[in-house]
Amino acid sequence: MYLGERNTFRKERRGLVKTAYTNAVIINGEGTVDGKDTLIVNGEMVQGIISSAEIPADYERVDLNGRYITPGLIDVHTHLGVHEEGVGKPGADFNETSDPVTPAVRAIDGINPLEEGFEQARQSGVTTVQVMPGSANVIGGEMCTLKTAGTIVDKMVIQSPSGMKAAFGENPKTVYGSHGKKPVTRMGIAAAFREAFIQADNYIRKQDNSEVRERSLGMEQLAKVLKKEIPLRIHAHRADDIVTVLRLAKEFDISLTLEHCTDGHKIAEYIAEHEVMVSVGPTMSSKSKVELADKGWHTLSELDKHGICYSITTDHPVVNIEYLITSAAKAAGTGLSEEKVFQSITTNAARHLGIEDRVGSLEAGKDADFVIWSNHPFHYMSQVEATFINGEKVYERT
Repeated sequence: MYLGERNTFRKERRGLVKTAYTNAVIINGEGTVDGKDTLIVNGEMVQGIISSAEIPADYERVDLNGRYITPGLIDVHTHLGVHEEGVGKPGADFNETSDPVTPAVRAIDGINPLEEGFEQARQSGVTTVQVMPGSANVIGGEMCTLKTAGTIVDKMVIQSPSGMKAAFGENPKTVYGSHGKKPVTRMGIAAAFREAFIQADNYIRKQDNSEVRERSLGMEQLAKVLKKEIPLRIHAHRADDIVTVLRLAKEFDISLTLEHCTDGHKIAEYIAEHEVMVSVGPTMSSKSKVELADKGWHTLSELDKHGICYSITTDHPVVNIEYLITSAAKAAGTGLSEEKVFQSITTNAARHLGIEDRVGSLEAGKDADFVIWSNHPFHYMSQVEATFINGEKVYERT
């Protein structure tokens, strides 16, 4: 399922349930409070935001008594289900470290939808995530986007693949260099990247000009990147690694997103010239390696000043997914507007993933993914009262 090909699975239901959630404070995907107080949902789809006086007669009313409603939250960069909670090594299925270049692997084949992290996501109002391989390899494999409720991953998926993972900097160096296997240096990482994409380009040319088409899974999946069917999503913390990534993207004419972008504040003007979307985080984590020495909320502020589209991520389980809303609230407390920060986990996050036509806001025709909160979601005492995915309640606080 390429980017743009969507999972059209819909659970069979006994008729469409028409519900009006009234007397609510509604925060739309732009982070602003809507002047109207009622969200209407028809089955699995949002029908709109209206005033209570406009509720159709055939809608069941649920009075929220001043509670808050938001779109379901989105985390664009996680290892949910491939790096399981409380399991240790047996649940660590996110890095295929048999080789530094593994474009043939797919995150969807390693996701356990029954692991604890998915329940934590639902309890925290996170309804959509991107699950990707880890950052041990220069090229790590395909990723997917999915809803956080379900038991069969194929029925949870929105897109598979949603991108190809790549990684620069200390991670590939440490994993392979410590064993005397290339890449040992940043030069070696870039060389391995170039070699893989030149091989993929040769594969495409051969396939186009040959009657006998010999298949290679890894090359087929890299070919999707070269053909711009999916983006490359590249792990890069340090400023020089970010510049290398942008250089290589231009060299091979590929679409990409920058993942982590820890030193992005140092070269924000240069990043802005490339019109690339960025995920930032996990900023609440410790400075566990040299690349994170200047990690902080100032990265978001500087990217914002330069008009760069950014999303906030937990990189679950580096920071547990329950702290996605906490990360956003913390960012808002450092000078960014609440509206801009809220967009980073709703509308901007949906754009980052290329699924803004389905999720990220409470607009008519979009999936009925929404969260009911006891207070403003950035308030430190606010609790998720209920989480809905495709119109179905998947969590309720007791």
